[in-house]
Amino acid sequence: MASNKRILKKEIRMICGALAGECVIAKITVPGIDPEKLNEIIYELAELQYNALSRVNFDFPQSPKAFASAAEYNKARSAYFKAAYRKLKCEFNAHVEAIVKKMNEALPQAQKDANKAALKA
Repeated sequence: MASNKRILKKEIRMICGALAGECVIAKITVPGIDPEKLNEIIYELAELQYNALSRVNFDFPQSPKAFASAAEYNKARSAYFKAAYRKLKCEFNAHVEAIVKKMNEALPQAQKDANKAALKA
């Protein structure tokens, strides 16, 4: 994922939008799929996007006065943001993986078999 907040927010929107689009396409094109399950997944994607975007903006909890020098403050601040963004990315990716599993579970068995056959060909 991205190196700054603006790009990170765009990627979160892009990933959630693409997955929601796949759900809509599957609802329309795959016979025998449960549209209610896909609607639930779309709502879950919207909630994931909202929560992830709201967690992108946060502040360092300490002030420069709490440190002996500006270099120590910058080092601590950088480490804090790096750890926070790493945690956000890991949680977001784990939630996306869980949603993709739910999307795959929503497919009827005939479609799963057809997908496996297409991969082997």
